[in-house]
Amino acid sequence: MCDARVHQCKYERVYAEMSSSKGVLGKDLLGFGNGSRLQPHPLLFGCETAETGDLYLQHADGIMGLGRGPLSIVDQLVGTGAMEDSFSLCYGGMDEGGGSMVLGAIPPPPAMVFAKSDPNRSNYYNLELSEIQVQGVSLNVPSEVFNGRLGTVLDSGTTYAYLPDKAFDAFKDAITQQLGSLQAVPGPDPSYPDVCFAGAGSDSKALGKHFPPVDFVFSGNQKVFLAPENYLFKHTKVPGAYCLGFFKNQDATTLLGGIVVRNTLVTYDRANHQIGFFKTNCTNLWSILPAEPPLAPPPPPVNESSPIESPASLPEDKQDFGSIELLIELDGNFTTILNQTLLFKSSMASELAISSSQISIEDIKEDGEHVVVRCIISPASSQLFSSSAAKALAARLEDHTVKLPEIFGAYRLRSWKGLPPSKWAWIHSDRAKMGAMIAILVGVVVLLAVIASLVYWYFFKYRNRGQIKYENLEVAETNEEETWIGDEQL
Repeated sequence: MCDARVHQCKYERVYAEMSSSKGVLGKDLLGFGNGSRLQPHPLLFGCETAETGDLYLQHADGIMGLGRGPLSIVDQLVGTGAMEDSFSLCYGGMDEGGGSMVLGAIPPPPAMVFAKSDPNRSNYYNLELSEIQVQGVSLNVPSEVFNGRLGTVLDSGTTYAYLPDKAFDAFKDAITQQLGSLQAVPGPDPSYPDVCFAGAGSDSKALGKHFPPVDFVFSGNQKVFLAPENYLFKHTKVPGAYCLGFFKNQDATTLLGGIVVRNTLVTYDRANHQIGFFKTNCTNLWSILPAEPPLAPPPPPVNESSPIESPASLPEDKQDFGSIELLIELDGNFTTILNQTLLFKSSMASELAISSSQISIEDIKEDGEHVVVRCIISPASSQLFSSSAAKALAARLEDHTVKLPEIFGAYRLRSWKGLPPSKWAWIHSDRAKMGAMIAILVGVVVLLAVIASLVYWYFFKYRNRGQIKYENLEVAETNEEETWIGDEQL
C-alpha cells in the first residue's frame, strides 16, 4: 500500500512456512558485483524493516523477488533490454549449501528436462504435475489433486514442499514402506508433527542406500528425478536422523520449495513458457556453463543530477484514482452472504489494513453457481490511490493472500478498475495543503489588522505633537497679579 502524504509505499510478504518480510520500497542504482557482466541499473526494490521465521533465522540478509510482476527484478531488467527473458538458479546440496544465479539466457545442457509453465494461470511459476513416483511406483493419487486452486507452483523463496492432504498421506506412506530397518523418531520441534527416521548415518551422500528415489512426472511424460536430499532435511537433535521436507498444505495448491531443487540447475525460460531441470553438482556449475556469457547491453545513461526514471517495464505511476471498483466471485450461499455483509466488509478491511468505512458494497447478485459482489474501496480522506497502490491491492486478491471467513467459500477476483477522482476530490487530496494555506491567509489578515491599528494610533494620538498651545491673555494677566503670602491672598 502507498501513502500519498509521505510519498512512500510499503510491502509485506508471508511465505508458506509462515516466515515473513516487510518494509518500504526504494529506488536506486543496483549493481551485481565485479564478477558480473551486467551493468548497474536503476531498479525498484524493498528496504526490509522486519522479518520473522526462517527468513530471520537463516544466514541470508534478504530475499530477492524473481516472480512475475512489474516489481520483480527480472521484469525490470527485461523491460530495459538489459537481459533476455530467462534466468537460472542452482541451489547447493544438503551439506554444501551456497548456489548460483544466472541472469539471462544460457545454452541448456543436453540432458535438461523441460516442463511447461503457463504464465496465464497465476503470477507464480506454475507447472503441470501429473503424478509422483516412489521407487518407480506411482502414488495412488489422481492427477487432478495436483491441479487444485493454483495448481502446482515452483517457488524458490519457500524452503520446503507442501502437498494437498491426499497426496501427502500417499507420499509419506510410500516412503515409509521403503525404509526397512530405519526407526521412526520424534521431530526436533515438539510443536510440529515432523515425520523423522533415525539410523541412516551422517553421510548425506549415502542417503540413497536407505531412502528411495522419487520422480516427478510432468505433462508430456517429462520426468524429473529427486534424490533423498530433495525431500529430506537433517534432524537437528538426533545424529544420523532425517525428516521429510514435505508437509501437508492447508490449501489445494501443490507448492514446491527450494528443497526440491537442491543440486539442480533450474532454468526459468519465461520467453518460451517452460522451466528446465538438470541434476548436477551446483558447486561445479561453472564447469558446464559457457566461460563467457553473452554481454548484456549497457543501460541507458543516467544523469546523476536528475531523478532516476522508472524502468520501461514498469507502468507509469502518475495516475491517481479516486476509488477502486472490485468484482469478487464467491462460492458461498447467496442468502448467507447477503446477511453477512458487515462480516465481509470487516474481514476485507482487516486483511487490507484499511478501515471498514472505506469499503462500500454496491451490489450482490447470483451468477450461476457463484455469487458476485461489487464493492468500492475508497482511500483515506486525505489521499488518492496511486496506480501502483491499486495494482498492489488487486494483486493481493488475485494471489489469495487476502483470507476471508469460510462461510464465504472460495473467492476469485473477476476484475477491478480504478475510478477517476470526483470533481471535489482535490479538496480531500490537498486538505493538508489547504489547511496550511488558510492558516497563512489568517496570519496575513491578522498582521494587516495590527499594522492598521498602529497607523491609526500614530496619526490620531500624536497628530498635535509639536504645535504651540496658546492661553487666553486676560486669564494670563490675572494669574500674574495673584500673589500668595502664607494663608492670605493679597
